[in-house]
Amino acid sequence: MTYLAIALFVLTLVFVIWQPKGLSIGWSALGGALLALSFHVVTFQDVLAVAKIVWDATFAFVAILVISTILDKAGFFEWAALKMAKAAHGNGRRLFLYVTLLGAIMAAFFANDGAALILTPVVLEKMKLLKFDAKRMLPFVMASGFIADTTSLPLVVSNLVNIVSADDFHIGFVSYLAHMVVPNLFSLAASILVLYLFFRSDIPETYDPLNLPDPAGAIVHEGMFRLSWVILSALMLGYILTETLHFPVSLVACTIAGVFLIVGARTRVIQPWPVIRDAPWAIVVFSIGMYVVVYGLRNAGLTSLLGHVIQATTHDGVFAATMATGFIAAILSSIMNNMPTVMIDALAIHGAHATGTMQQALVYANVIGCDLGPKITPIGSLATLLWLHVLNKKGISITWGRYVRTGVVLTLPTLFVTLCGLYLWTVGLS
Repeated sequence: MTYLAIALFVLTLVFVIWQPKGLSIGWSALGGALLALSFHVVTFQDVLAVAKIVWDATFAFVAILVISTILDKAGFFEWAALKMAKAAHGNGRRLFLYVTLLGAIMAAFFANDGAALILTPVVLEKMKLLKFDAKRMLPFVMASGFIADTTSLPLVVSNLVNIVSADDFHIGFVSYLAHMVVPNLFSLAASILVLYLFFRSDIPETYDPLNLPDPAGAIVHEGMFRLSWVILSALMLGYILTETLHFPVSLVACTIAGVFLIVGARTRVIQPWPVIRDAPWAIVVFSIGMYVVVYGLRNAGLTSLLGHVIQATTHDGVFAATMATGFIAAILSSIMNNMPTVMIDALAIHGAHATGTMQQALVYANVIGCDLGPKITPIGSLATLLWLHVLNKKGISITWGRYVRTGVVLTLPTLFVTLCGLYLWTVGLS
């Protein structure tokens, strides 16, 4: 049973990461789940339990990416990028700072995938308009991809990992925000510092902002642009009310996505059906299927072993447990992708039987490790694999070796600083 559960997990993971002949991650995860059921590694009751855990997270995530897509087609992010480029007034280092801040804002409100996949092409286009060569483009491109994950901490909806964890441990939107807003500031500060130190020699000192078009020209429909701010405000209010009114985050996100589809269709900015059809529905199947396969590891007792390891770290205090859990999650995420990791670690944390401040530290350290750890390797998250694919289509090739060398140097210090921020803030709240 144990060896079979491990074999099915590894096989499923290989197909998810490899994606032979463009095989969808959803089909790979579904295949693994069906095999686990066929070989009695999991039961149908396990499948129902998994669906209950992840349905809210996956539908919320799909809705957020639909909202991001519509805003992108409306010119919302193009306008924001041009605004920041103009505001830097020809100072290259200030422009670098503004690009990272824009990425952080997008990651917080529109999820890490939306930030990486939408912002990167926008940034690339602006770099070409500014006549930057490949060497001077690279700092901005890498910053766009890196910051999308490292600052996807503050809101439940900033990362699929966050939503899964919040649902699993029954953490409300406001409670999650209260615990993670300060660690996210630590991560933002550390990210900006390490990115600047690493790329400082390649960042141009000056550029000509006259090469950039007027931001107003990026707006496809003025009425929809103005209304978007109102709808997004309603989205945030809805998120906040989910905790007090006890309804799922996905209900708010799907409702607002529906409003944007209607407004986009009325203003002829989008055609609703292609947007709905092209939404990442495979994420829904992937989340359920992958968690079913992970549940097989739980049934085989393997997550309990990890739970004992995590429990052992708690004997040395909150700081040691925070660091250990965060780095375990980061390393596992870099090796086997962050979605399976957050699922495995969540089951292990439940098995560690921690309570109070200690449990909070473990849960949020796991989220931080699973959000930041994927930046160490290209396979750490699906967003990174897609980001590299987007760059390759745009003519920018980053080898896996170069990515790992850069990822290790940038991620490890950022992870350490962020976990320190979590510890200081968690202890302070208690």
